[in-house]
Amino acid sequence: MRAFSFFQWLGRHLRRPHQGLLAALWVLVQLRFLLQFRGPHFANDSGRYLAYAANIAERFYFEPGHNLRYVLYPLFESLWLRLGLGWWGIVAGQLVVSALATRAVYRGTRRLAGGRWGAAALATFLFIAWPDIQQFNVFLLTESLFISLLALSFGAFTRLRTGRPRDWLGLFLLLTLTALARPNGFLVALAAGLAGLDALRRRPNRRAWRAALLGLVLLSPLLWRALNHQLATYYLMDTYQRGELIFRSPLWAVHQAAPLQMPPPGTGPAMRVFYFAAHNSLYLGRLMLGKLFVFVSYLKPHYSLAHRVLGVLVLWPAYGLAARATRRAEIWRPARVFLASIFLLQTATIMLTVDDWDVRFLAPVLAPVFVLAALELEQRFGKG
Repeated sequence: MRAFSFFQWLGRHLRRPHQGLLAALWVLVQLRFLLQFRGPHFANDSGRYLAYAANIAERFYFEPGHNLRYVLYPLFESLWLRLGLGWWGIVAGQLVVSALATRAVYRGTRRLAGGRWGAAALATFLFIAWPDIQQFNVFLLTESLFISLLALSFGAFTRLRTGRPRDWLGLFLLLTLTALARPNGFLVALAAGLAGLDALRRRPNRRAWRAALLGLVLLSPLLWRALNHQLATYYLMDTYQRGELIFRSPLWAVHQAAPLQMPPPGTGPAMRVFYFAAHNSLYLGRLMLGKLFVFVSYLKPHYSLAHRVLGVLVLWPAYGLAARATRRAEIWRPARVFLASIFLLQTATIMLTVDDWDVRFLAPVLAPVFVLAALELEQRFGKG
């Protein structure tokens, strides 16, 4: 009852100014990181993206191989380089897209909350204030664009309730761009596909659902080929042999108790993973559980104490609230499936590959967690 009264009081006093406060907070956070990193921040992989972008800007040359899996970001950078605006132009562009993404988080959450603003304000506040999300706006890396495109895809997905053709077209465009931003960007489109399949399955007439399943079966050879293409430049067997939970880090590594059975030479990238799983199931299971803990716990060994405490106090409860929200019938089911699938697919991908030492893989999928957690709190305390 006290929690209910608090939310009612908060609603009366913040109903009008909360959007302005969120906008001001967003500006202050961006200024903070610009000052902290003294402008655009050149990080570990920035050099290869900038070199790729320069090739595109100068002679429209798209480098083949691994870098092609990140093609959208060098293309984005090349636009600003071609305009002569350099690194500051790139960061300014990232800030503009981030501002649009923040608005999409607010509006999308508010649509799912039936027009009530409490959940939207909370989800947007967490999206702005969480230190490991907005900092990427000043990094010359793919993360800022990927995080923003994921948030924009969420906002576009919530518009589908109206069923207007332009909304479907907008979502398709954003999902395509997200897939081109990072190698794992296709997971967002896959999550949307799973939400669509679930919606078709729940229709009284399941002809469309059966037709969709048949289409997937017919496309399976092409999908298998695409999976092999995505995995071709990753050396997963090397990380499995080293027992890495964090890429190129011996910390918390898993050590095998018996010699591992490795795939024979010539085995395809995807089949190598299946072969390894079939012949080293217990060892791979330990690896996957370790990676799961490292990925979601926010307790990586090199994190500061403040980082770890923040994760335990905020992220852990948010995970629980988000899980409960996925079972809330009051929240539009396709959105629940879409948001949960994004996080779960990314988690499964990390469990089968390897996590990084920082938050580059977790930060993009925190927005779905924050949105679901905020909606759960709204359902519990915000009505009235």
